Amino acid sequence: MAIRKFKPTTPGQRGKAISAFDEITAKKPEKSLTVGKTKTGGRNNQGRLTMRYIGGGHKQSYRIIDFKRNKDGVPAVVKSIEYDPNRSANIALLYYVDGEKRYILAPNGLKVGAHVESGAEALPEVGNALTLKDIPVGTVIHNIELRPGQGAALVRSAGNFAQLTSKEGDYAIIKLPSGETRKILATCKATIGSVGNSDHALEKSGKAGRSRWLGRRPHNRGVVMNPVDHPMGGGEGRQSGGHPRSRKGLYAKGLKTRSPKKQSSKYIIERANKK
Repeated sequence: MAIRKFKPTTPGQRGKAISAFDEITAKKPEKSLTVGKTKTGGRNNQGRLTMRYIGGGHKQSYRIIDFKRNKDGVPAVVKSIEYDPNRSANIALLYYVDGEKRYILAPNGLKVGAHVESGAEALPEVGNALTLKDIPVGTVIHNIELRPGQGAALVRSAGNFAQLTSKEGDYAIIKLPSGETRKILATCKATIGSVGNSDHALEKSGKAGRSRWLGRRPHNRGVVMNPVDHPMGGGEGRQSGGHPRSRKGLYAKGLKTRSPKKQSSKYIIERANKK
């Protein structure tokens, strides 16, 4: 998807770069696949602020996405590619031959009118969902399950992809976008191809108001606060604040937060690339 750049006719247009939306073919979502979405403003059921920097924003409706792809053996045609305000990737509306409609994440290269399928009989082509044991080694994949039938949990954001590097017994070896290599049960499903809207990372909002439309409030740095409000606050003039840390005093950079006894560590072959 292309990026639109603007002439600096106003301060908000200077440096602004947004999606051209040239792949989008429908303006309104499928009503039967949308539900209402209520905003919390970062507050819990007692009305207390538990998540900072959340509030406002344009009203949104949630699109129900089929992350399980469990309609095996039933072919579907791509009716439209749509924008989804709830995620960075675009979504594709599928019309199955039995009349059912479902949304899936739109992979790179999926066009309106294309046919997609899931299950053991499906070919390893873009948009098709297969179990890892049926996918050829070296294939680029996304939308990967961690447990069979649970629904996809990995590699779902715009432009991301993983690679199936090998198979060992009941497990497939996957290289994830972070650089981590790990085992996943070969009976888990994944979708062929990479997630679409790969230019999402090149977007620049151009102004603070665009963040407010997305429901993001101004984010305060801890170093500009008072000592009562943040461990990095206080001091005369511009103080660095010592070691970067969270509001609760935990180190923000370099502190390992993953439990060494975590059960899933035995499936990780190689940890993510260190910066």
